[in-house]
Amino acid sequence: MAVTEAVEERIAHLIRAVDDLSDVVARQDREITQLNRRVHMLMEREAEREQMAGEAPAANQPPPHW
Repeated sequence: MAVTEAVEERIAHLIRAVDDLSDVVARQDREITQLNRRVHMLMEREAEREQMAGEAPAANQPPPHW
């Protein structure tokens, strides 16, 4: 009987670990989705700002001493 109880206890611990990991993965998925939305929004804002400025991005311009 002790072996059965030990196995059941181990299974209970493993189920708890899987549930905890599932919660972590779900939270990370929500965070990644939110971060992707924010990055997309920032990229659109920057593209609009560059378009309004009518010039190339600073990374594409030679330094002033050239």
